[in-house]
Formats: sequence, structure tokens, C-alpha cells
Amino acid sequence: MTTTKYPPGPRHRPGIVNMLMRQVKQADFHLNLARKYGDIAHFKFGPVGMYLISHPNDIRDVLVISNKKFVKLGKRLRGQQMFRALLGNGLLLSEDEFHLRQRRLIQPAFHRQRIAGYAKVMADYAARTNERWRRLPVGAEFNMAEEMMQLTLSIVGQTLFDADVEKDTPEVGQAMTELFTLFNRTISPVHVLLDKLRPGAGDRFQQARGKIDDIIYRTIKEHRASGDDRGDLLSMLLSAQDEEGGTGGMSDEQVRDEAITLFLAGHETTALALTWTWYLLAQHPDIESKLHAELDEVLGDRPPSFEDVPRLKYAEKVFSEVLRLYPPAWLISRTLREEHEIGGYRLAPESVLLISPYVVHRDPRYYPDPFKFDPERWTPEAKEARPKFTYFPFGGGNRICIGESFAWMEAILILATLAQTWRPRLVTNQKVKPQAMITLRPKHGVKMALEIRNGR
Repeated sequence: MTTTKYPPGPRHRPGIVNMLMRQVKQADFHLNLARKYGDIAHFKFGPVGMYLISHPNDIRDVLVISNKKFVKLGKRLRGQQMFRALLGNGLLLSEDEFHLRQRRLIQPAFHRQRIAGYAKVMADYAARTNERWRRLPVGAEFNMAEEMMQLTLSIVGQTLFDADVEKDTPEVGQAMTELFTLFNRTISPVHVLLDKLRPGAGDRFQQARGKIDDIIYRTIKEHRASGDDRGDLLSMLLSAQDEEGGTGGMSDEQVRDEAITLFLAGHETTALALTWTWYLLAQHPDIESKLHAELDEVLGDRPPSFEDVPRLKYAEKVFSEVLRLYPPAWLISRTLREEHEIGGYRLAPESVLLISPYVVHRDPRYYPDPFKFDPERWTPEAKEARPKFTYFPFGGGNRICIGESFAWMEAILILATLAQTWRPRLVTNQKVKPQAMITLRPKHGVKMALEIRNGR
């Protein structure tokens, strides 16, 4: 029976301290909310009422069946407008026919034939990292998150933009951290107080965005000047003509919006997933040994290639399980355009709905002993037995990540290349905690030291 009453959820309005703690531990707050109140829970975030949706049928309704009733960004959350200021009208945030048009123009860059062509670049850059690690002093410690960011940034720059951005890695990493920190602060219900305690957030945002814009616009200028089709995504964007829509080519600004979306999303998420992979493998030597055994059997001493990716079945299971426990895109939001019924409740226009892969992926109804790292959950039989939308690390519906196949291949090739030689070990006496910002980052990074595998 449909009701206009609110779904269950905490009714009190928390004080400033509680709201700040909620923001610090956002992912676990949502997890506890779902466990306590069920598949649809209502709560207040400052003045804004929100609905956490956790049943796979309802998630399918929001992302697929009734997706036209929702927009990506609403007007009620200040942080979402900041997100718009960063990414513009790129694929992640654009709506309706424009979104479909842009996706249609960009899709060829991720067709199987092009993805296969990217494999050698991925393996070559992973091999470079391998050689650089060999030059490190014995027992040297480093931040694995920074290492993976540098590696995936270089790969995205070369494959999608035919540009060497390796030298820009420190600057981009610093800018990304500043942007994500500011975003987290902006969405706080006590942002006015925070702004008074540390003013100048707007200036820092513009500076950080400017650093990334400089790299993107520099690359666009170089491509336009050469006039060559280099076979990369940026060349496709610059030459794209929408014959059906008759709108002609893209402006530099629109190319920038699409490029920065793929530039940031294309390296941040994969880098984080790989960081969590090394973190988990270091704590589970039995799983690490099985991975090494597969690499030895399939590859021997030769580097991996595109043809090896489907043969590395256990590596795929490992990465699938990492994405279950630590999905980089941990939270999806939608805003209702019109009244809509979900879970027996009728929700009003402008309602903000939240869907969390982090929450659903840890649901014991679908994943017994859900906090256990267990790649054997990903046998074909186990996957088939679970309902759709109990696992969606790349989203779903018409907004499913356009680079999903790119990310899978990149992760498996990097993991295979580096794990052939190394057993990264966690540095003792560090606290590794997930920090739920735009993405699920390790709050203080992951400090590791390298052990070389026997005979390598």
C-alpha cells in the first residue's frame, strides 16, 4: 500500500559535532542506516531530506526503469553545484538528449578494437613502474596510493589523449586532493562555520581546478595545432560531428568538459581500486599465493598482453572482490523531477535519493560473512545466483561507466605485471581507513614496502 509518510530513519536533528562525525564516516553511516532501518531509509542532512535506497529492485527502478524521472544533480545540495563547476557539462553530469548525443560520440573510443590497442600502452607503463621499483633501495617505503595514481594517470594521458602527462602527476595529485577535500567540506551542513574557521575555499578551488584545466587546454591546443588524427579520444572529440543533430563540432569548452571528466574519472577510480587490491592481498597471503600461481602458469616470465586478460580468471575474481568491498564510486545520487513511488512510499519532486554500492555490496543477504575478503564469491555459479543490482561498482542503466571495459583490462594488466615480481607488504603501525569523499580513498594513503618474489 502506497503511503505519503516518511520511511523509517533517525528523527532527531543531530548537533554540530554529530554532523561533523557523520561526514567523516559517511560510508559507515550509510551502512549502519541501512542495517537499522531497512531498504529505504529517510534522514536529514542539514535542511535537506534524503532517502537511502538499498533493495536491488528499487535500485534497478531508479537507474534503469524510471531513470527519466531523475536528474544527476539537483539544486538543493551546495556540493553538487561545486561538482558542476569542476566537470562542466561533461558526460558524467549532462542530461537527456545532450547526454545521449555525447555518449554516442564518445562510445567508439571504448569499442573492443580500440580497447585492445590500449593494452600494450597499459602493460608498457606497468613495466616502467616495475623497473623503477627495482631501483628503489631495499626496504624503501612508499605510498601505494600515490604510486598507482602516477601509473594510471600516465596511462590515461597516453591512451586517451596521446600526451605524456607523467611529469604532471604530482601537480594533478595535489590538485585532486585539494578539490576532493573542498568538495567534502562544501557538502557539510555546517559549511558556513567551516568557511569562517578556514576562509578562502573558493580561491583554493579555482587554483586547483586551474592546474588541471591548464593541462587539458594545453593538450587540446597541441592537438588542434597539429590537425592530425592520432587515433586517441581527444582527436575523436575534436573531429566529432553530430550528423543526426546537425550541431557541428564541439567547442573547446565542451571538449574540455568531456576530456576532464574522462581524465579524472579514468585514473582516480582505477588507481584507488588497485591500491585497495594491494592492501587486501598483503593481509591475505593465501589469496596472494593463488594469484601468483595463476600468473606463473599463464604467463611464466613473459609480460601479460591483451590476449591474456580473459585467461587470468583468478586475477579477475580478486579484482571483483576488491570492488565489492571498496568500490571507488561508493555513492550514487539522483534527484526526482516528479513525484514517484519507491518501496511503497510516494516521494515528492526534488527528493534526493542515494544509492550506495558500498552498502549493498556488504549486505549479508547476498554476501554471507560480508566483511570477509573472498574471491571465490565470483565463480560463475555464485554470480548467477545473486539478483541484478546486488553488485554495481560501475553504476547502471544509461549512465553506466563508459570506461568499464577499459578499467577492467587496465587493472588486470597492472596487477599481473607487478605481482609477477613483487609482494608489497604493509608498513606496520599505520591506520588505513577509507575516507568517503567523491571517491573512496584511503585517508592517509597506504604505506608499503616491497618484497621481491623468490627467483625473480
